[in-house]
Formats: sequence, C-alpha cells, structure tokens
Amino acid sequence: MNSQEPLVRWDWVWSHVGDIGERLIEHFVLTGLAIAIGFLLSFALSLIARRYVRIYGPITWAAGVLYTIPSLALFAMLIPFTGLSLLTAEIGLVSYTLLILIRSIVGGLESVPTDVRDTAIGMGYTPMQLLWTIELPLAAPVIIGGIRVATITTVGLTTVTALIGQGGLGFFILDGIQRFFTTPLIVGAVLSVALAVAADGALVVLQRWVTPWSRAR
Repeated sequence: MNSQEPLVRWDWVWSHVGDIGERLIEHFVLTGLAIAIGFLLSFALSLIARRYVRIYGPITWAAGVLYTIPSLALFAMLIPFTGLSLLTAEIGLVSYTLLILIRSIVGGLESVPTDVRDTAIGMGYTPMQLLWTIELPLAAPVIIGGIRVATITTVGLTTVTALIGQGGLGFFILDGIQRFFTTPLIVGAVLSVALAVAADGALVVLQRWVTPWSRAR
C-alpha cells in the first residue's frame, strides 16, 4: 500500500456498493441462522436439563468444551467431513451459542419466584401452560439478555468464516489483509460493528415489547 494513499478510498466504496450489500445480507443470514438454530437446540436442552437435573452439568460441560475450542481449529476439524460449505460455518457458529443460551434459558426459568409457580399450579395450570404463560414471560428479560450476548458474539465470529468462503463481511476484512488495502478492511470491520449494534438495539426493543411491565417500572 502506498504511504500516501488514504485510509478509505471512497471511489472503491461507491463502485462496490452492490457487493457490499450482498456481503452484508450474507453476514446477517449467517448470524440469524446460527442464533435461531442455537436457540432451538438450547431451548430443548434446557427443558430436558430442568426435568432431569443431573444432566444439566454434563450438558453445560459439553457446551463449554465447544465454546473453548478456537474457531479456526473447529472449522479445520469440520472441513474433512462437511467441506468449505455453509453447513461447516453454521455448525461452528451454532456451537458457540449453546453455552450462553442454555445458561440464560435455565437461569431465566429458575429465576421465576417459587410462590408464583406454586400459585399457578394451585389454580390448575398444566406444566405446559405454566411454562408458556407464566415462566417464559417472567424469564424473558434474562433469556433475551443471553440472546443479545450470543448475537453480538456471533456477528464477530461470522467474520472468521471468510476463511472457508462463507464470511459475509469477513470477506472484505480478509481481502484487505491479503492485499494490504485498508479500504475493504475498514468497510468490513465498521459494518460488522454496525450490524452488531443494530442487532443488539433490535433485541432491546423486542425485550421491551414482550415485557411491558418493565417499561412501567
């Protein structure tokens, strides 16, 4: 890179607006799929762990092991089996959401006051009615808090999947590093941060919508 070249070449940005938009959508889809699949898996595992308390420890231990594996190492282990594919990217991204989401879901459900639960049971609520109409609404702030953390983390991790050809905005970061060209690098980094902030803001709005009593407080 020429030392006199500006950090951001706006002519490059304007000539790549379409490509930037496509990569932004790809990043959003990769992140959204990972959070959605991770939440469904975590929700199912959390309900099982609540019913059979002894397996909560093994479940969180396994999720913790996945969480501690470096992302590049995890993708490298998956490639021989699933190739340089969307499946490889999603398996890796989903794996990093499980520990955060399982802990937040179980923690949120366990935070429901015992007297509230007992009162509902005394009124004839079935276990499913208790879960959907009492426990989940009261646990929503804690659960959505976990989703916020998982989402921000996943937005960042998604950039790493550029190394297997699935990186969304990470494509620009990798391209900038390889060519010593700061413009795509900055574009990828700034838009990744902006996407994380926007997603977090949307989840805050969602939390306020599903917990109207917190607004009154």
